[in-house]
Amino acid sequence: MQTVKLRVNDGVYDKLILLLSKFNKDEVEIITETNDFAKNQKYLDNELYEILSRKAKFVEMDEANQQLEKIIKKRESRI
Repeated sequence: MQTVKLRVNDGVYDKLILLLSKFNKDEVEIITETNDFAKNQKYLDNELYEILSRKAKFVEMDEANQQLEKIIKKRESRI
């Protein structure tokens, strides 16, 4: 699947969204780009770069579970 990024005039935007919404979600998915989306995309790009450049630090599953348990216990009271 390909990703296309468009800058659309406000007057055309609603018509374009209407046209794209006619497609099945398996054919065309409308992704609304927000600040969070761009931030997450940049973060994931950096993570992928570290993995591919062999700079990433990996941990064993047991250690990852221990770290997650600590995080959960630390934040449990906020729920």
